[in-house]
Amino acid sequence: MNIWAILLAAGRGSRLAEHGAATPKQLLPLGGKPLLWRSAMTFSRLAFLRGIVFVVPARHVDEYSDLLRSLDGGGVLGLPWKTAPGGERRQDSVCNGLLALPQECDAVLVHDSARPFASAPLMLRVAEALKAGAHAVIPGIPVTDTIKSVSSEGVVVQTHERSALRAVQTPQGFSRAPLEAAHARARAEGWEVTDDAALMERCGAPVLVVPGEEANRKITTPEDLALLVPHTPAPVPCTGFGYDVHRYGGNRPFILGGVPIPCGVMVAAHSDGDTLLHALMDALLGCIGGGDIGGMFPDTAPAFEGISSGVLLSEVLARTRREGLALTHADITIVAQTPRIAPFREAIAKNLASLLGLDRSFVNVKATTEEGLGFTGEKKGVKVMVVVSGLRPVSGRASSATSAADSSAAAAVPVAAAAVAPAAPAGGPAPTRHPGE
Repeated sequence: MNIWAILLAAGRGSRLAEHGAATPKQLLPLGGKPLLWRSAMTFSRLAFLRGIVFVVPARHVDEYSDLLRSLDGGGVLGLPWKTAPGGERRQDSVCNGLLALPQECDAVLVHDSARPFASAPLMLRVAEALKAGAHAVIPGIPVTDTIKSVSSEGVVVQTHERSALRAVQTPQGFSRAPLEAAHARARAEGWEVTDDAALMERCGAPVLVVPGEEANRKITTPEDLALLVPHTPAPVPCTGFGYDVHRYGGNRPFILGGVPIPCGVMVAAHSDGDTLLHALMDALLGCIGGGDIGGMFPDTAPAFEGISSGVLLSEVLARTRREGLALTHADITIVAQTPRIAPFREAIAKNLASLLGLDRSFVNVKATTEEGLGFTGEKKGVKVMVVVSGLRPVSGRASSATSAADSSAAAAVPVAAAAVAPAAPAGGPAPTRHPGE
């Protein structure tokens, strides 16, 4: 079966315009691209689809064709496409789209670009019903509200049994010949309908309803615009581990966590030799996938000789903030046979809480020995292990840059839209063939 899609994008968006929206809704930004492009990209994932006809405002077919060529640069869709002028009414737009279809097309999916969230499985479900022999297929969802018919005076006339009701969506699928015949009869007899299924019903053709999707919402009112705002995923927990060692016998005073410890022990180090802050910085970098402090502050660089580790920590913290990391907890283990750490433990914890911007209760400092074993047991040095926990956005700085680029592209859409005024009554079809079609 040779199936094409007709994507209706010629509407004026009158209900949105009444509330001050200047941009036609088919050009509203969604993910950095015009709204109509979302449905086109979903169609592109359907292996059975042979092409798409974009029905666009009649006065601006050329402008929309240029926009679509730009969006499809490099053949993003992977499908041939055409443009056709919209009509005064929806049914006129569909009719013009049918006229633009290639001769070999024998079935069509008609979709409103104002429903950008229709999924590929939904489109496939409609197409499969066509392939199984149905001539008219529409997606529908059960009605959960009680529906009443009312008179012009606002008085209830009838309450409908909602178990038999369905709220109808698009895409709607049709065999081409019966649909074209229904449109011809509608023109001849002056019918006015809200969807193509209604034409088929009036012609006596059975219309099959397949399950629709709750998420397949239509952008119609100002309240619906909230659906276009990108959802920000909840931040994810992350953990970083840091480990550092310094040997004794150097010329640096003994400092841990920014707290000087008078003990007569000197430390060998390029910087100030604060083993704890070095391990802490590596743990912080671990949370953001930032490598280690050797990469940021190489011990061969003269600029870092004797530098305060607190200064280096401020640079690391600034980097983690740029990545959106929100620290929640720090757990530190100091291993040293000498000096005795216990008298300084609370001062170290308080200072770390201040440096990290955490409440004291979220910073834990432990000290232990290795009971005479290893280099610490032999009083040759000190080692510190740090585990930090935090929350991090799903996307980091690189993704943020992409989002910024998308935002810029989205901001540019209304500029293009400014040159694309609301549709005028349709003339004859003016198909524009995609290069290479």
